[in-house]
Amino acid sequence: MCHATHETPLLHHFMAPVMARWPPFGLCLLLLLLSPPPLPLTGAHRFSAPNTTLNHLALAPGRGTLYVGAVNRLFQLSPELQLEAMAVTGPVIDSPDCVPFRDPAECPQAQLTDNANQLLLVSSRAQELVACGQVRQGVCETRRLGDVAEVLYQAEDPGDGQFVAANTPGVATVGLVVPLPGQDLLLVARGLAGKLSAGVPPLAIRQLAGPQPFSSEGLGRLVVGDFSDYNNSYVGAFADTRSAYFVFRRRGARAQAEYRSYVARVCLGDTNLYSYVEVPLDCQGQGLIQAAFLAPGTLLGAFAAGPGGTQAALCAFPMAELGASMEQARRLCYTAGGRGPSGAEEATVEYGVTSRCVTLPLDSPESYPCGDEHTPSPIAGRQPLEAQPLLKLGQPVSAVAALQADGHMIAFLGDTQGQLHKVFLHGSQGQVYHSQQVGPPGSAISPDLLLDSSDSHLYVLTAHQVDRIPVAACPQFPDCASCLRAQDPLCGWCVLQGRCTRKGQCRRAGQPNQWLWSYEEDSHCLHIQSLLPSHHPRQEQGQVTLSVPRLPILDADEYFHCAFGDYDSLAHVEGPYVACVTPPQDQVPLNPPGTEHVTVPLALMFEDVAVAATNFSFYDCSAIQALEAAAPCRACVGSIWRCHWCPQSSHCVYGEHCPEGERTVYSTQEVDVQVRGPGACPQVEGLAGPHLVPVGWESHLALRVRNLQHFRGLPASFHCWLELPGELRGLPATLEETAGDSGLIHCQAHQFYPSMSQRELPVPIYVTQGEAQRLDNAHALYVILYDCAMGHPDCSHCQAANRSLGCLWCADGQPACRYGPLCPPGAVELLCPAPSIDAVEPLTGPPEGGLALTILGSNLGRAFADVQYAVSVASRPCSPEPSLYRTSARIVCVTSPAPNGTTGPVQVAIKSQPPGISSQHFTYQDPVLLSLSPHWGPQAGGTQLTIRGQHLQTGGNTSAFVGGQPCPILEPVCPEAIVCRTRPQAVPGEAAVLVVFGHAQRTLLTSPFRYTANPRLVAAEPSASFRGGGRLIRVRGTGLDVVQRPLLSVWLEADTEAQASRAQPRDPEPRRSCGAPAADPQACIQLGGGLLQCSTVCSVNSSSLLLCWSPAVPDRARLQRVFFTLDNVQVDFASASGGQGFLYQPNPRLAPLSHEGPSRPYRLKPGHILDVEGEGLNLGISKEEVRVHIGRSECLVKTLTRTHLYCEPPAHAPQPADGSGLPQFVVQMGNVRLALGPVQYEAEPPLSAFPMEAQAGLGMGAAVLIAAVLLLTLMYRHKSKQALRDYQKVLLQLESLETGVGDQCRKEFTDLMTEMTDLSSDLEASGIPFLDYRTYAERAFFPGHGGCPLQPKPEGPGEDGRCTTVHQGLTQLSNLLNSKLFLLTLIHTLEEQPSFSQRDRCHVASLLSLALHGKLEYLTDIMRTLLGDLAAHYVHRNPKLMLRRTETMVEKLLTNWLSICLYAFLRCRRWPVSHCTCSSGPSSTKWTKAPWTP
Repeated sequence: MCHATHETPLLHHFMAPVMARWPPFGLCLLLLLLSPPPLPLTGAHRFSAPNTTLNHLALAPGRGTLYVGAVNRLFQLSPELQLEAMAVTGPVIDSPDCVPFRDPAECPQAQLTDNANQLLLVSSRAQELVACGQVRQGVCETRRLGDVAEVLYQAEDPGDGQFVAANTPGVATVGLVVPLPGQDLLLVARGLAGKLSAGVPPLAIRQLAGPQPFSSEGLGRLVVGDFSDYNNSYVGAFADTRSAYFVFRRRGARAQAEYRSYVARVCLGDTNLYSYVEVPLDCQGQGLIQAAFLAPGTLLGAFAAGPGGTQAALCAFPMAELGASMEQARRLCYTAGGRGPSGAEEATVEYGVTSRCVTLPLDSPESYPCGDEHTPSPIAGRQPLEAQPLLKLGQPVSAVAALQADGHMIAFLGDTQGQLHKVFLHGSQGQVYHSQQVGPPGSAISPDLLLDSSDSHLYVLTAHQVDRIPVAACPQFPDCASCLRAQDPLCGWCVLQGRCTRKGQCRRAGQPNQWLWSYEEDSHCLHIQSLLPSHHPRQEQGQVTLSVPRLPILDADEYFHCAFGDYDSLAHVEGPYVACVTPPQDQVPLNPPGTEHVTVPLALMFEDVAVAATNFSFYDCSAIQALEAAAPCRACVGSIWRCHWCPQSSHCVYGEHCPEGERTVYSTQEVDVQVRGPGACPQVEGLAGPHLVPVGWESHLALRVRNLQHFRGLPASFHCWLELPGELRGLPATLEETAGDSGLIHCQAHQFYPSMSQRELPVPIYVTQGEAQRLDNAHALYVILYDCAMGHPDCSHCQAANRSLGCLWCADGQPACRYGPLCPPGAVELLCPAPSIDAVEPLTGPPEGGLALTILGSNLGRAFADVQYAVSVASRPCSPEPSLYRTSARIVCVTSPAPNGTTGPVQVAIKSQPPGISSQHFTYQDPVLLSLSPHWGPQAGGTQLTIRGQHLQTGGNTSAFVGGQPCPILEPVCPEAIVCRTRPQAVPGEAAVLVVFGHAQRTLLTSPFRYTANPRLVAAEPSASFRGGGRLIRVRGTGLDVVQRPLLSVWLEADTEAQASRAQPRDPEPRRSCGAPAADPQACIQLGGGLLQCSTVCSVNSSSLLLCWSPAVPDRARLQRVFFTLDNVQVDFASASGGQGFLYQPNPRLAPLSHEGPSRPYRLKPGHILDVEGEGLNLGISKEEVRVHIGRSECLVKTLTRTHLYCEPPAHAPQPADGSGLPQFVVQMGNVRLALGPVQYEAEPPLSAFPMEAQAGLGMGAAVLIAAVLLLTLMYRHKSKQALRDYQKVLLQLESLETGVGDQCRKEFTDLMTEMTDLSSDLEASGIPFLDYRTYAERAFFPGHGGCPLQPKPEGPGEDGRCTTVHQGLTQLSNLLNSKLFLLTLIHTLEEQPSFSQRDRCHVASLLSLALHGKLEYLTDIMRTLLGDLAAHYVHRNPKLMLRRTETMVEKLLTNWLSICLYAFLRCRRWPVSHCTCSSGPSSTKWTKAPWTP
């Protein structure tokens, strides 16, 4: 079903011309197509509309409904920001340079324009929403509050008096709905906008009801001489119970270019603006005002501050001072001519009007508190009202709102970056206590900051969303600390309710210590100040005393209780002290694994609310010794608990619980005993002898102990325990008592044979009394087991070992390093064998020397001093480096200079031993640099440079440099070539090539390397390829010939399967072999981060052209980047192609030629075009790039579409490519090769002979056809000539008839003129008879009736009451007829009735003419509107029929209107009727048709 109740402006403009001719179905279809977009999604506390800019926000008092004005939309929201209704307001055909129009032809420059909402107000009395947009010169409309989609009033043809809002985005419009007795008025202020707005006053009072809503006719307006001189920019409009206030910025007259901030005041009941007065505002020299809000008793203003207005300052202007300043300005202008006591001008009449400040009686301000006609207006004070900034912010403020609650003033500031700041105003200071990001960063908060009716939520509007934010988010603070730390002045901690609340929500807030406020002095959360005791053993119950300062006082029937975890205990309160009983052992939770105590929460509770809380610990002394096996006594008495140690029974106990007669080592917490703390525990202090124990030798261990007096009188048996790898070895031990309470524990001698993989093995050791009663270790005790054979492979290593180990080189049997006593006396070797050299690196070096030579071997000295002067190379001394020497195994020495060609072995001679001589010979050779390739490369580097020469493999430390920059060498270094890669150079130019061999340098002077400008790419096409790759891409640029190895590379994010199938491990610099050419890059290599890189090598065609082939990529890989690598220069494909990115398309799919399958041959008839079907054929290639072959011949591609390929095959069957069988049909698209099956050519059939019988029949048929055509032609010519003769005969008859009619008309007209002349001559003496106006009007309006058919009858007796009722009804009917909307609707409704005859139309039109006879201007306006509708109606029919007959009421109204207007011109007396410019007089006002007019 089609509904058109709520017509949008867009439909109004586009559908009005076509309403009459479209059928109902077409109209419904258009409404469906132009219907609003889907409703936007909303959240619980946020509303947003996609692709829509929000402008204004309004709130309906009492209802709580919100209304959002947006570009082309109006939204109706619930208090929870749920969408309830929506209306479409644009776009419309409009232009700011044109007045509102109906026909777009009236404004040629009009175009589809977005309709931004400029003003949104709520009229509570009328239950209407006032919405003003920027289009149609800012006219307004009213909509129903319950449903914004329902339009209550919309001006069809608004006049300039109804232009309300600014028609330019960015020019603010502010307003108020002022409730007055009996009606609501609209106060609107706007800035200067558009060339048609100069006549619109900056401030005007407008009607909200009546015949012309939003008109300012008869109401006050701020008259301005030249608005552009002042250029008011309004910030906000506010009202209290008596006055309305407007805050704005402006400059004064033309001479004053500086802008200032102002506030203006108008009495609410002043409909003429006689009371207008304004004064400047000054926030201690800050910038202009940006936002304002009228709080109770205070006007808050946010001013621009800082350089360039990038900051903000908040000032508060007391309303009492503001009122006094305005009254002073008004008094001076009323009574003192605007002059102050000093004679200076302190008040004036502004805005270039003729009024001036006057001198009235002194009581004039009191007599005329809101001004009058004789008082000057508008008044502007010169003295600014000054205020000090309450606070400053680092970003501009765009919105201000405030709230007075609990005696405190809270301000809300929205800035231009989308942040909302909550400010506590106390005294002369302001403190930001909370800031949050509301809108998107960079999206300014709109000035429409609105509080709901309960002052509990704030509605914040940005360009793209509306947010509902709690004024005080007290419930979000879970505990007292966070509640007070938030510094929210609206929040406090309600102690007995256990939650953060506003003061009014706490029942006992008026009692002391019940509601804690963060701004009170000494305001702290209730806490347990102390616990006595602070912990307790879990095995017994006891009493705990809590100290809680500022504890609230309860009623007599109320009580506190303590909660130890889940256990409750009744509390006894005495002042700030609370006593509670701990839970029994079975109610205490178990200790967590690995601990000796459990900590439970201890809370002082009121009902189910925790008033104060802390932690309380229950400890278990017996668990301590299990946790500290190495020192149980020390751990027991040294803990924080009151635990004691029983040495003889080895128990850790609480209190006095050691067995009777057993000594006790008391806890450190005890203060009145001597035997306490870890120092009193029986313990092992350390080893009495060396801690080094050789493997395989029987060793004796002794340990120092003390505090063994606790065991006197008891049988003492001790054991030593060593924790060997995989074994716990126990040794019997004896006690040797020494002086005092000390002694020695002697462990039984023992040989150790552990399995060792290292030179030294630390082994823990401890002592027990008996088998299990362990003595404490004062610290970690270890013995070190060592084996001389480990780490000492030769004699020099053995002799270099630490002498304390006692290791010797033993030649008994298998020579090895052993512990001294384990080697027979005759087998010890004091002198080591001669040095042995295993390898020398390198074997060549420059004659200059300085080469680091590495010598590897054995017995190469016990210390560096042994080899410092013992090394020679080719009979030349070689200086060892001490930092690189490794005992007995390595010597690194620096060679000395020697003549070129010198060769010889390496020799190491240590003291008196025979020298060690290498089997390898070292050679001094002179490296020579001969040539360079290439000779140039880009400035960015990356050129692979080949340096050719002789003996380049000299030394093992070779490095290359180009122009002072290192050129990293690519391994290996070959005897005749070195390959390196250049680094970037600062500027282009030549650079010398230098190679360093150790300390020797060689420079290639004959051919330096030249750095050129980096290559540039300017074009690359095409920009698409199949995933199979192989498409030719032409890349154009400059300096491309300097690139040595250009690459086209692709980065892809591939899945696991693609990586496994296509990628190879990354090897960015694969190893080369001398003399082998450089290998092509791998097709795809694995990069870090799950990326694949696929590359192809490009061909350098010229300095301006590269030919590249697109790399093949895996099917499921996702494209990340496509770029060119020009040595060290990387250029993205999009940059090279002018912004066009490269795209990979799926590989094409082609169907086999034969429908029977790819193996079956396709039978091709000669001369036929081959049509191949497929998918995605032209997505990644062009027709010219496709190659199709049938065998060894090519099939020329004629057409390539997305789904078809057409090619012209060879005329004759080609030879198969493999030489046997049928030729195959193969399609090559880049790297994609598709074989579609074999092709078989069919032989061309011979032409059959045409039968003679058929030829004869064909000839006879042709002859009959020709004869029929000739016959039809002759018949057509005969009929044409006959029709021409009949036409000429009719023309002659028409001419004769016209001549006769003309003669008759001329005769009749002559007779008529003769009669009229006779009549005129008869009336020359007496004059033309002229009727009085009443009779004339009756005959003109009601011809044939002789008077008005509705003439009132004389009143009979007893009809006075009826007469009164009739008069009242006629008066009300007259009021209705004065409503243009009602009258037009009445006329259209009557004419649509089928029973409304033509006579009825004439009578009703004449009656309306009589009723509106005294308001001809209004009647003329009605006729103009009806004539416009009538003309629009006849445009689409036959325009010639318009006004032919009196078929409509408007035609009769026009007749009556002309009769009224021509009455004064009907007194033509002396001239013949034919000479008058008017009708022939009242006696001939009955119109008849003229017979004929010559």
